[in-house]
Amino acid sequence: MLGSSVNILLIEDNLADARFLHEVLKQPKFKNFSLFHVKRLKEALNLLDKSSQVSVCFDVILLDLTLPDSQGLDSLQPLMECGVNLPIVVLTNTNDNELAIEAVRQGAQDYLVKRQVNDESLLRSLRYAIERKQTLESLHTLNQTLKEEVDKCTLELVKAQELNQFKSEFVSILSHDIRNPLNTILLTAGLLQNSDEQLSKEKKLTHFQMIRSAIKNMALLLDEASFIGKADTGRLRCQISQLDLQDFCSEIIKGSKISAKYRNINITSIIPEIDFEIFSDENLLRHILDNLLTNAVKYSPPGSTVHFELKLTEEFIIFSIQDWGIGIPNQEQQQLFQPFYRASNIGMIPGTGLGLSIVAKCVDALQGEIEFDSQVDLGTIFIVKLPLIKV
Repeated sequence: MLGSSVNILLIEDNLADARFLHEVLKQPKFKNFSLFHVKRLKEALNLLDKSSQVSVCFDVILLDLTLPDSQGLDSLQPLMECGVNLPIVVLTNTNDNELAIEAVRQGAQDYLVKRQVNDESLLRSLRYAIERKQTLESLHTLNQTLKEEVDKCTLELVKAQELNQFKSEFVSILSHDIRNPLNTILLTAGLLQNSDEQLSKEKKLTHFQMIRSAIKNMALLLDEASFIGKADTGRLRCQISQLDLQDFCSEIIKGSKISAKYRNINITSIIPEIDFEIFSDENLLRHILDNLLTNAVKYSPPGSTVHFELKLTEEFIIFSIQDWGIGIPNQEQQQLFQPFYRASNIGMIPGTGLGLSIVAKCVDALQGEIEFDSQVDLGTIFIVKLPLIKV
């Protein structure tokens, strides 16, 4: 619909044609129309470029296709780019009909043959051009909104499919990995039950240790499953409390040395004296360090060393865990923190592929950063940087 006032930009170098249009617009039916006349395309472009800074806001353009500084369709594109939402009515001579029709195909809303212009045809064309442009803009906006909604629904569908696939893979891997320690428990318990009298005290102790180790592995798998579930449903929250970082790291190292001893792997550490406590989430921090140290031990050859180091700056706590193990193939390193990812060179080493994805989620929850450097057969170093918040 036309507004209460309509501002027309006329681009016409023929003064007689311009005066004629002026006269037509003086009639009562055009009382709300105002005509602004320029003779060159360049003048029109300058005026449109400044229209947002001046009081004039144009509603429609009347464009002559034969201008001193532009000919034919060359005039159309610059106007459409400069006045992107303005409808354009082209003015043509009787022998330019094909050119005018092509202009409409390329974006103009209508055309008028100069010798056939009268008050009725001019009003009809202006009304049609403005309303058609408004309709097209509304359709464009509607299409864009629909496209965004379709994209949103498509994304949600893809996420749902990925989640279903993730759940399926997770259940499959979890059930497979739980079966191994479960079989160990069943076989060892059966052996203890059926051969109790024939087993020495040392053999019994070994079997009980195997059962405890298997139970610990199952508990770790279930803990990882619970953790990933919380993280993916947005229920992973920091629970900040005071923490003696020096004692905490020493405890982590002590626990890791027990499992490393069975693989004949030495863990060295540098933990500086710290005379203050910090604020952090002990559970998330334990997940980070336990997983990184466990991986370092798991993927290192017997007789090698894993090194843990803690550094503090004015703003950050920096943990580094370095091993001299199998390393990670360069072409696979971008996938390292994805759930279930396991490098192609791990062979028969067991695991779910969840550890590093858990580490990444914990680091993110603590608003920290993690980086690593790795070379095949030379080892890997992980560096975790967390904000330092003193008590």
